[in-house]
Amino acid sequence: MQIEDINWKKLSREERGELIYKSMKIVKTPRGWRVPSQSLSGGSYLVRFSSHEPRCNCPDCEIAKQKCKHIYAVEFYIKQEIDQEGKVKTTKGVKISYSQKWNAYDKSQTNEKIYFMQLLSELCNFVEQPEYKFGRPKVPLYNLIFSSVMRTYTTFSLRRFMSDVKIAKEMGLVDSVPCFASVGHFLQRQDITPILKNLIKLSASALKSVETDFAVDSSGFSTCRFARYYDYKYGKEKKYRIWLKAHLLSGVKTNIVAGVEVTEGQAHDSPQLASLLKGVSERFDIKEVSCDRAYSSRANLQLIRDEGAIPFIPFKTNVTGKRAKYEIWKKMYHYFMYKHEEFLQHYHKRSNAETVFHMIKTKFRDNVRSKDKTAQVNELLCKVLAHNICVVIQEINELGIKGEFTIEKEVDF
Repeated sequence: MQIEDINWKKLSREERGELIYKSMKIVKTPRGWRVPSQSLSGGSYLVRFSSHEPRCNCPDCEIAKQKCKHIYAVEFYIKQEIDQEGKVKTTKGVKISYSQKWNAYDKSQTNEKIYFMQLLSELCNFVEQPEYKFGRPKVPLYNLIFSSVMRTYTTFSLRRFMSDVKIAKEMGLVDSVPCFASVGHFLQRQDITPILKNLIKLSASALKSVETDFAVDSSGFSTCRFARYYDYKYGKEKKYRIWLKAHLLSGVKTNIVAGVEVTEGQAHDSPQLASLLKGVSERFDIKEVSCDRAYSSRANLQLIRDEGAIPFIPFKTNVTGKRAKYEIWKKMYHYFMYKHEEFLQHYHKRSNAETVFHMIKTKFRDNVRSKDKTAQVNELLCKVLAHNICVVIQEINELGIKGEFTIEKEVDF
């Protein structure tokens, strides 16, 4: 069937736009997109992006105040340039490299362990010791937290890292040296998990004057636990390794972690965004949050907007801007479609979240060695806390910050 034989009156605006996209040539200009007119010979209409919405100078769009067939044609044209990952299909370009402040880096690395023990001791001093009631006096809580994080930092076994705790005692950073077995049993306590999370938030507060843009991502850490299942195809029992997944909200400039949640490996990413963002705006002047498509939902976009930030989350190919209930959904969809290159400049800050996981895994290993599930969660939180302290050390030498920790109202030990 020829395009001249089609009854255009029976088609919707979207269907007409698709036919225009397939049969006519759309040209992108600095002002917008030129779409050929069907009725005017040699004529065209200009589709441009204005006030968070696409506009067309055709009579239909100006009178009806809604999307015309030319706007739909442009959207079909744009979608062909965007792949499933939300990236523009372009040719391979020049690899970008970044300079390194080697003086600050060398100073941080050569003195890191000393700085690390001092900052960790300062953090642990914010932990209140439970009131003594009855029985044999226990090792102070902050000493056990110091030892647990120090063991994670050194990546040594429980026995081998005790010499570092003895050095810390000689430096006056801890009151006593606990038994290595006590440190191992300490991580199995469930009441330690919220304390470690609050220490992570507290450690991030040292860079609250630096970070304004954040990224969200997740990654898995292997454990020594296994689960079994029966494979009916082969008629025998099999097993698979259980993974833990760390969900992190990190700053894109310094890679500091401002929020963390730990779940089972099969847990979805999207529901974790609410807990990651909780309280962040009270400690940071948050302006942007970048996430990948796993976090794409109307509720998440609105959640980020309620925190006073702009969400940069790419949309899936089957998504439209028809979400009248959520104005932010409509605005960001049109921004994603009509100013895609500008959108990607903000969205690609999310790649820094992958750098955070690379830093944690290469420095403190990509697995947890504890056997108990609660201890594995706490050990993973210790990795994140150790990472934050190392980041603060780097920024003390690079940016010249004081590295002071401040307790916010929501941090409750």
